[in-house]
Amino acid sequence: MTELTKKRPEFRNINAFKDLTTYRLPPAGWVSILHRVSGGLMFILLPLIVWLFDTSVSSEISFERFSAAFAVGLGWVPGWLFKLVVLALIWAYLHHLIAGLRHLYMDACHAVSKEFGKTSALVTLGLSIGLTFVLALKLFGFY
Repeated sequence: MTELTKKRPEFRNINAFKDLTTYRLPPAGWVSILHRVSGGLMFILLPLIVWLFDTSVSSEISFERFSAAFAVGLGWVPGWLFKLVVLALIWAYLHHLIAGLRHLYMDACHAVSKEFGKTSALVTLGLSIGLTFVLALKLFGFY
Protein backbone atom coordinates (compact mmCIF):
# COMPACT_ATOMS: atom_id res chain seq x y z
CA MET A 1 0.00 0.00 0.00
CA THR A 2 1.14 3.50 -0.65
CA GLU A 3 1.38 6.11 2.04
CA LEU A 4 -1.82 7.81 0.87
CA THR A 5 -3.96 4.71 0.76
CA LYS A 6 -3.07 3.40 4.22
CA LYS A 7 -6.06 3.41 6.47
CA ARG A 8 -5.66 5.40 9.65
CA PRO A 9 -6.44 3.57 12.88
CA GLU A 10 -9.91 4.10 14.21
CA PHE A 11 -10.39 4.22 17.96
CA ARG A 12 -13.82 3.38 19.26
CA ASN A 13 -13.04 2.47 22.85
CA ILE A 14 -10.11 4.27 24.41
CA ASN A 15 -8.01 2.28 26.82
CA ALA A 16 -6.59 4.91 29.17
CA PHE A 17 -3.57 2.82 30.13
CA LYS A 18 -2.57 1.81 26.59
CA ASP A 19 -3.80 4.55 24.22
CA LEU A 20 -3.33 7.76 26.21
CA THR A 21 0.33 7.00 26.95
CA THR A 22 1.14 6.82 23.23
CA TYR A 23 -0.93 9.84 22.16
CA ARG A 24 1.15 12.82 21.00
CA LEU A 25 -0.51 16.14 21.76
CA PRO A 26 0.25 18.87 19.18
CA PRO A 27 1.94 22.09 20.34
CA ALA A 28 -1.35 24.01 20.15
CA GLY A 29 -2.87 21.47 22.55
CA TRP A 30 0.00 21.92 25.01
CA VAL A 31 -0.40 25.71 24.85
CA SER A 32 -4.12 25.37 25.46
CA ILE A 33 -3.66 23.11 28.48
CA LEU A 34 -0.85 25.26 29.89
CA HIS A 35 -3.00 28.37 29.38
CA ARG A 36 -5.60 26.85 31.69
CA VAL A 37 -2.95 25.66 34.16
CA SER A 38 -1.31 29.09 34.29
CA GLY A 39 -4.66 30.79 34.88
CA GLY A 40 -5.47 28.38 37.68
CA LEU A 41 -2.03 28.83 39.23
CA MET A 42 -2.40 32.61 39.22
CA PHE A 43 -5.85 32.30 40.78
CA ILE A 44 -4.60 29.99 43.53
CA LEU A 45 -1.61 32.24 44.26
CA LEU A 46 -3.67 35.44 44.24
CA PRO A 47 -3.33 35.91 48.03
CA LEU A 48 0.45 35.71 47.64
CA ILE A 49 0.33 38.28 44.82
CA VAL A 50 -1.71 40.69 46.95
CA TRP A 51 0.64 40.18 49.90
CA LEU A 52 3.71 40.76 47.70
CA PHE A 53 2.29 43.97 46.31
CA ASP A 54 1.07 45.25 49.68
CA THR A 55 4.36 44.46 51.41
CA SER A 56 6.49 46.00 48.70
CA VAL A 57 4.71 49.39 48.63
CA SER A 58 3.42 49.96 52.18
CA SER A 59 6.53 51.39 53.83
CA GLU A 60 10.30 51.13 53.93
CA ILE A 61 10.17 48.64 56.78
CA SER A 62 7.70 46.40 54.95
CA PHE A 63 9.87 46.59 51.82
CA GLU A 64 12.82 45.34 53.90
CA ARG A 65 10.62 42.44 55.04
CA PHE A 66 9.69 41.84 51.40
CA SER A 67 13.37 41.77 50.40
CA ALA A 68 14.26 39.50 53.33
CA ALA A 69 11.65 36.97 52.21
CA PHE A 70 13.67 36.45 49.03
CA ALA A 71 17.05 36.45 50.78
CA VAL A 72 16.56 34.34 53.93
CA GLY A 73 12.96 33.22 53.75
CA LEU A 74 9.78 33.91 55.62
CA GLY A 75 8.73 31.85 58.61
CA TRP A 76 9.24 28.19 57.80
CA VAL A 77 9.59 28.82 54.03
CA PRO A 78 13.25 29.09 52.94
CA GLY A 79 14.29 31.83 50.53
CA TRP A 80 15.05 29.49 47.62
CA LEU A 81 11.59 27.90 47.84
CA PHE A 82 10.01 31.34 47.99
CA LYS A 83 11.96 32.26 44.84
CA LEU A 84 10.79 29.07 43.08
CA VAL A 85 7.15 29.85 43.88
CA VAL A 86 7.58 33.39 42.57
CA LEU A 87 9.34 31.99 39.49
CA ALA A 88 6.35 29.70 38.85
CA LEU A 89 4.13 32.74 39.21
CA ILE A 90 6.29 34.67 36.73
CA TRP A 91 6.03 31.81 34.22
CA ALA A 92 2.27 31.58 34.74
CA TYR A 93 1.83 35.29 34.09
CA LEU A 94 4.07 35.36 31.02
CA HIS A 95 2.57 32.23 29.49
CA HIS A 96 -0.99 33.32 30.17
CA LEU A 97 -0.32 36.75 28.68
CA ILE A 98 1.41 35.49 25.54
CA ALA A 99 -1.11 32.69 24.96
CA GLY A 100 -3.96 35.14 25.48
CA LEU A 101 -2.46 37.53 22.93
CA ARG A 102 -2.09 34.58 20.55
CA HIS A 103 -5.78 33.74 20.94
CA LEU A 104 -6.81 37.37 20.48
CA TYR A 105 -4.73 37.64 17.31
CA MET A 106 -6.19 34.43 15.93
CA ASP A 107 -9.72 35.65 16.69
CA ALA A 108 -9.21 39.13 15.27
CA CYS A 109 -7.36 38.15 12.08
CA HIS A 110 -9.15 34.86 11.43
CA ALA A 111 -5.74 33.20 11.31
CA VAL A 112 -6.94 29.69 12.03
CA SER A 113 -4.97 27.02 10.22
CA LYS A 114 -2.89 24.06 11.27
CA GLU A 115 0.35 25.69 10.15
CA PHE A 116 -0.27 28.98 11.95
CA GLY A 117 -1.56 27.18 15.03
CA LYS A 118 1.58 25.08 15.26
CA THR A 119 4.04 27.91 14.63
CA SER A 120 2.28 30.35 16.93
CA ALA A 121 2.10 27.69 19.65
CA LEU A 122 5.84 27.04 19.36
CA VAL A 123 6.52 30.79 19.46
CA THR A 124 4.30 31.09 22.54
CA LEU A 125 6.12 28.27 24.32
CA GLY A 126 9.53 29.61 23.30
CA LEU A 127 8.79 33.18 24.37
CA SER A 128 7.27 32.25 27.71
CA ILE A 129 10.09 29.87 28.61
CA GLY A 130 12.79 32.21 27.30
CA LEU A 131 11.49 35.26 29.15
CA THR A 132 11.01 33.18 32.30
CA PHE A 133 14.63 32.03 32.03
CA VAL A 134 15.87 35.61 31.70
CA LEU A 135 13.83 36.71 34.71
CA ALA A 136 14.99 33.63 36.66
CA LEU A 137 18.57 34.75 36.15
CA LYS A 138 17.64 38.14 37.59
CA LEU A 139 15.65 36.61 40.45
CA PHE A 140 18.49 34.32 41.50
CA GLY A 141 21.07 37.12 41.27
CA PHE A 142 23.09 36.23 38.17
CA TYR A 143 22.93 39.83 36.94
